Amino acid sequence: MQLLDIAVIVLYLLATAWLGLKLSGKQTGVRDYFLGSRDLPWWAVCLSVVATETSALTVIGIPVMSYLGNISYLQLGLGYILGRVIVAALLLPRYYDGEMVTAYAYLGKRFGESTQATAGITFMVTRLLADGVRVLAAAIPLKVILDGLGVHASYFVIIVVLALVTILYTFIGGIRAVVWVDVAQMLLYVVGGIIALVVVTSAIGGSWLTDAIAEGKTQLLVLEGSPISGADSLIPSLIGGTVFAMASHGSDQLVVQRLLACCTKAEAQKALIASGVVVVVQFAVFLAVGLALWGYYQQKSPAELGLTRDDEIFPHFIIEGLPAGLSGLLLAGILAAAMSTLSSSLSALSSSTVTDVVARFRRDPLTEEQGLRVGRWATIAWGVAFILPATVFTSDEGSIVILALGIAGITYGGLLGAFIFGIVNKRARAADANIAFAVAVAVNAFFFVMEKYVVGDVWVAWQWYPLLGVLVTFAVGGLLSLRRVADVGTGA
Repeated sequence: MQLLDIAVIVLYLLATAWLGLKLSGKQTGVRDYFLGSRDLPWWAVCLSVVATETSALTVIGIPVMSYLGNISYLQLGLGYILGRVIVAALLLPRYYDGEMVTAYAYLGKRFGESTQATAGITFMVTRLLADGVRVLAAAIPLKVILDGLGVHASYFVIIVVLALVTILYTFIGGIRAVVWVDVAQMLLYVVGGIIALVVVTSAIGGSWLTDAIAEGKTQLLVLEGSPISGADSLIPSLIGGTVFAMASHGSDQLVVQRLLACCTKAEAQKALIASGVVVVVQFAVFLAVGLALWGYYQQKSPAELGLTRDDEIFPHFIIEGLPAGLSGLLLAGILAAAMSTLSSSLSALSSSTVTDVVARFRRDPLTEEQGLRVGRWATIAWGVAFILPATVFTSDEGSIVILALGIAGITYGGLLGAFIFGIVNKRARAADANIAFAVAVAVNAFFFVMEKYVVGDVWVAWQWYPLLGVLVTFAVGGLLSLRRVADVGTGA
């Protein structure tokens, strides 16, 4: 790293913060702070959705997947597009009915306040854990930068600093600032991936691609392997990706909050479906980066390159392989993209805290001013809370992308199941949905904990978690709702 790189990083972060605050507008109430007054253009929301769900995880985690394996991760992207289409047709119209602020307001409308609060609290816990991984993803390139400068800061110190900076940014700007910064950052890090491809190809020619083809690393469809535990196989990737996208984009407040910031339902649907296509293109760019680095480093393992984590490969190349100035620009993009995604999470968490929890337990309705004040304090609290799980996950040796998706998948199935269950089963009541949801989360948590911390073997691939949660929710909730039929039949 040279002084020019450091200057580029500092200037870019300052410019990004200025842009976000400049475009945020005045925040006077909950509608401004959490929904951007519902006048954001669909294309900006589309790019913000993509940046929010991937950001630093994509930039850092996707290249290493093809570096160590192949490009079969793209199978998941095909399911992502199909899942978005289903959400756009089935769930988005219901969210726009009644001017809802969070996704879980629909559950409150269908089942009552207890179900809305249960879903909101579950979202918070899951988002806290999954975004602990996102904080770690932001810390990885920064640690590589500091190590290159001879400053050996621990992951804990870096995580604390990133969390504090993100809290300040989100506290002031609200969702409008978050969306516009997402747009700028996503464009930057995708262009950065393309620049990396050009630099590698200029250095070693196109041999990296021909070698990758010869080694079978360009395999897209994986037809062999167990359909249940084979995480790279086509069936779990396609079906699991579809259900995962339905859950993440139909029941996760992190994404739904952006869609609700569009002017109309039609624009939200357009933004959602288009984001699926952009995600696939983005995946392809960074998988190609991984193959190029595989050729550039002559097929050496991360350990042979002196790296402590597999996910450090791309940041390592940015520092050592790119010209001065360009490396600083790409690292600034990774850091700022990660922080903008974290600010997105803070905004979603604070909106759910205000609408789904605090407002549900208050006797008197919150005023706009009170809601804004509670939301800002919640932003601070959640930002501080991110530090603990991020620190815990620094010891994880697996793919940081798979870790984050696996954690989110624990509750996604139950949340999506509760939404669809409420639409399909007219007999169901709050107790049925709450119990079914809790059982679904417990089942997925069991498989996750067994794999990560007990036996170390994959019993059920993480792609199946959302579908498994939906099936358990329908089975348990359906059985419980049959009590009402029995009650009617007996005259009870």
